[in-house]
Amino acid sequence: MIRRTIPAAVLAALCAIVGPAHAAGRAELQSACFAPATLAADPAETAPVKLGRPMALRVPQTTLPSAIPATLPRGAIRRVDLPKGRKLIALTLDLCEQWSEVAGYDGAIVDYLRANKVKATFFAGGKWMTTHGERTRQLLTDDLFEIGTHGWAHRNVRGLKGPDLLREITAPTGAYRQQRQALAATQCAAALPAAVSRIPTEPALYRFPFGACNPEALDAAHAAGLSAIQWDVSTGDPAPSQSAQAIAHTMIANVRPGSIIIAHANGRGFHTAAALPLAIPALRAKGYQFVTVSELLAAGRPVITDTCYDSRPGDTDRYDTLFAPRAVLPAAPPAPPATTPALRTSTPR
Repeated sequence: MIRRTIPAAVLAALCAIVGPAHAAGRAELQSACFAPATLAADPAETAPVKLGRPMALRVPQTTLPSAIPATLPRGAIRRVDLPKGRKLIALTLDLCEQWSEVAGYDGAIVDYLRANKVKATFFAGGKWMTTHGERTRQLLTDDLFEIGTHGWAHRNVRGLKGPDLLREITAPTGAYRQQRQALAATQCAAALPAAVSRIPTEPALYRFPFGACNPEALDAAHAAGLSAIQWDVSTGDPAPSQSAQAIAHTMIANVRPGSIIIAHANGRGFHTAAALPLAIPALRAKGYQFVTVSELLAAGRPVITDTCYDSRPGDTDRYDTLFAPRAVLPAAPPAPPATTPALRTSTPR
């Protein structure tokens, strides 16, 4: 494993790539476009719905950037080394969805973060953004949050090659653009062009599904102009047996300045909604400040590895057997009818 840091001058260029994801003003857009009742959690949305068959969704077509800045890091960012005395940490929440399901949206988590002014970064799958259009647009209009991407249909990229690999990594950028454009086209947003301009035009952060990668996948993410974000604190919340108390203890005991915490908000973060009210006040009492991943990157020197893992090198290799891709992802399957009941989308008011 190679551990290396990025010099301050390089970091300044990286911050320019990431962009000002949290400039003031998006709250006005959210207020104009979404009634408070539509922002609130809906328990009916929380649990994933298994469909028994792949959804017929059109996969957005994207092109690679014409040039990649020399300062864009190649490798997996696990945490950030900070100047002495700075106690910044980043909470990240994955929103992933596979082909034969409509994953959930754990609004109780988002409600808590908003009520307590906790910044967070959501890593959303392209398919999840497509089936949860309104929720995606709500997150885009929130000054507390930023959105990175998390694969198109949460496929293990270690089993993908060539165009199929690139499509899994780049298609979510197309889904992000579509949701941003749909928001910008609404009457409420048209009246606030300055606020819309503060929403990044495209994501700059990417997380590999299952936390698994290989050299070809790292190269593909780099070619797409994306910074690959891992973590150094894993809550273990996809396990139903992991209690709220255990999740909170894991966060409190393992966080250190510059940590990146992984949890889930797609209905597979079991007990996370109950754990955050236990962990966040305790961490704040210790002097920690929650920031987005972009802000964390801007504050110090990212620690980069040449492989991806959960807690130790090699521990995500098991997904090669458990979740090996079985078919090539179609470039553009037929679009579903507008009335498809599985799609959790609507138009902002």
